Formats: sequence, structure tokens, C-alpha cells
Amino acid sequence: MPEAFIAWRYLYKRRSSRVLQGLTVLALLLFVGVQVAFFGFNQANVGAILTIPTALFLAITVLLNFLSVFTTISVVGIILGVAALTVVLSVTSGFQEAFREKILGVNSHVLVMKYGLDFSEYRHVMDEVSTDPDVKAASPFVFNQMMLARGPVLSGVLLKGIDPVLSPKVLDIAHRLRDGVDVSALSKSLPANDGGAPIPAIFIGQELQKKLRAKIGDRVRAVSPKIDADPSEWQAGGEGPAAREFRVAGVFYSGFDEYDRRLAYVNLPEAQAFYNHNDIVTGVEMRVAHIEDAEEVGHRLLRKLGGAPYRVIDWQELNHNIFTALKTQKVIVVILMTLIILVAAFNIVAAMTMMVVEKTKEVAILASMGMSSLRLAAIFQFAGVTIGILGTAFGIGLGLLCCQVVTKYGYSLDAKVYLIDQLPVKITLVEMLLTAGITLGIALLSTVYPAWKASSVDPVEGLRWE
Repeated sequence: MPEAFIAWRYLYKRRSSRVLQGLTVLALLLFVGVQVAFFGFNQANVGAILTIPTALFLAITVLLNFLSVFTTISVVGIILGVAALTVVLSVTSGFQEAFREKILGVNSHVLVMKYGLDFSEYRHVMDEVSTDPDVKAASPFVFNQMMLARGPVLSGVLLKGIDPVLSPKVLDIAHRLRDGVDVSALSKSLPANDGGAPIPAIFIGQELQKKLRAKIGDRVRAVSPKIDADPSEWQAGGEGPAAREFRVAGVFYSGFDEYDRRLAYVNLPEAQAFYNHNDIVTGVEMRVAHIEDAEEVGHRLLRKLGGAPYRVIDWQELNHNIFTALKTQKVIVVILMTLIILVAAFNIVAAMTMMVVEKTKEVAILASMGMSSLRLAAIFQFAGVTIGILGTAFGIGLGLLCCQVVTKYGYSLDAKVYLIDQLPVKITLVEMLLTAGITLGIALLSTVYPAWKASSVDPVEGLRWE
């Protein structure tokens, strides 16, 4: 198209100084050297500091070889905005993926629970839910809030009783245990390190282990706030707190600070023994074929069980607050990053307006030769979109490089604040296309005024002084 050719001619700088060419070669060599040092020899600290600036320096020198300084500034503004949006989207997606992976590592996809404290027919419920083709495994569990102590050190925990045979089919416990410990160790009673009669086993989280200063084989004491969990029987003169001793048989690491600090596993009968309700559980947890279908499967199971007194909770509902907060945060951050691109787009408006003023004589000649107003406007729209395309391409490249540096460097986080200990990054094609679409849309809109200005040039006025 002639309009595109003319637009590129307006943007293209025909001559490039040898000094600038030398700077470009120097920037390229510097960039390659930094990459070799960073990714080849694991000089993470040096590489992380120098990789991004050298990449931006290389991009600027390359652009200056072909474009004017003013146009290059417009492109660089788009580059920085797109790079920031790319990194932010990748990090927020990484947080969503990391939370989902770590939460599902120690939680099931679907839970069946019962209103009240008399869930004794759980075996029948397990048989019922297992007939559903999407349910791959089911296991009973008991949740008790306890105090775990070793010597003078105390910590509040959630003591979860699980079936060592059935639970590994539902939960990813086996891959979370450290030092090659097997889940079957939970069902074995062995003497603690300090001797005495055999006592039941317990698995504790890595952060909880640090807090209690406990080693494998050490004795810990679990204290329940009340033997009888029935509120109607809480009265003066009742029985006091129940206490049982356990042997630390394994340490797990989920990567989610809340679980590693407050969760402990024991054999199901040992958790039930804290209360005088015999074979009663808190609920039945299940693994489904596809986690995206967990909500639909849950509704189907609830209908199969006849509704109340049963209730079904899927993993998204169970962690609703966390994932809702992440989604809201992602939307807000994307809006803020888009504003950065919008600000950069004003550089395109300024560059195109200056170009219209500079090229008034040429625009007048084209108009006098019969070029329509729409085609004159198209020239400057092509020029603006070209700036947007260059900025988007370089910006996404710079953003992906930032993500690669973060992944390689392994940026550490305070798990007490962020719940996970490493900054996660997840790059998705859909989000890269979204970034490109937003940027190109803004670039196109920013050409409207300059294009209208060019189309309204009067050929007589444009050539009066020539």
C-alpha cells in the first residue's frame, strides 16, 4: 500500500552516524557478555543487575539507527509500559498458579461435610460418591484444633487425621514429605528418641518443626481444648483438656507458609481418640478428574446425597477469599499499567503532530495530486501504529527477559507476608496477546488527532510560500 510506504519513509532515518553504529555494536557485545555471564556461569547477582539495562540500551541504540530521536522516545515510552504490563501479568498469574498448586497439594478438590457432629455414616457416603465417574478417589478425615508442645515451646495447630492408605490417592502428601519418609509411617507406633513405650506418629510442617525445634523421632504433646466437643455438655465439673503424645515421624513442605506453620497429620483413629464419639469424622474429601469441573461435580454429588444435612465445598469455595483477592489485584494492576501505556501514547500524539507540521508541504503536494483526505489520514495512522508495533515487540521482549531473570535469579519473598517463599512467574500466550492488543488499540487511537490534522491541510495554504 502506498500509504504504508510513505508512512515508513516519514519514520525512517536515512543516515546513521558511525558513532551511533559503534554504540550499537558495543551495546550488543555488552548484552551478549551479560547473558553469557548470567545464564552460563550463574553469576546471578551481576547478571540480574545488568541484564535489563543493557537490553534497554541495546534497543535504544538499534532504534536510533533507523528512527529520529523524537520517534525513538515515543517507542521507548511504549516499550517501558508494555514491559511493565508483561511482568505484572506474569507475576500475578504466577501467584495464582502457585497458590493453586500449593493449596491443592495439601487440600482435596471436593469436600463432603455434614451439619452437626454425628458424621458416622461416612463409609456409605464414600460408596455413594465413588459411583460418580469424575470422582477418582475418596478418603475420610478429621480436623481438630490443638496446641502442640515440645518442652516449653507451644504452637497452635490444626491436627488432621487421615487414612494412610486412602489419603495419598486424594492428597499430594507423599511428594511433600522430606527425607524419603513414606505416608505409611503414619500408621506405625514406635518408641521416641528418648525411649519409653511405642507412641503414635505425627507429620508436622517444616516451619512448625523449626518453631518446636523438633527432629525426626522427637516426642511432642498434642493438647485438645476439650475432651467433649458437644457444646450442650460443656459445664462446670466436666473433663479437662485431653493430651496425647506423638513421635515426629516426618516433616512435610508445602511451600505455603500457613500450612507449613499450622498443619499436622496423624492417623485417623488417633485423631478420633481425642473425643468420645467413636468412629465419627469431620468429612470426606475427594479428588476429581479435572479440577476445573470441581464445582459442577460438587453440585452433582450434593443432589445424589439428597442435600441437607450434607454440604459440599469445592476447592475454590474453600479458598474463595484468597483467589478473589488475587483476581481483584490483577485487574487493578492491569488498569494501572494500562495508564502507563496511555501516558506513553501521548508521545505518539506529539510525535505525529510534529510530523504533520514538518511534512505540511509534502502533504499539500499529495493532496494537490488528488490523494483523498482518508488516504492522507491513513499515512499518519500507519506511522502511529508502526510506532506501537515496534514498542509492543521490543516491550514484550524486554518483559519476557525480566521474567526470565526473575525465574533464573529465584527472587526470595518473606513467607510470613506473601505466604510463599519465591516470586512466581507464569507466562501465558493469552496475556501476551492481551497486552499487544491493548497497546496497539491505544496506539491506533492516539493517531486520530494527527491524522485528522493532516487530512484537513489546505493544499493552497501548504504551498503558498513554496
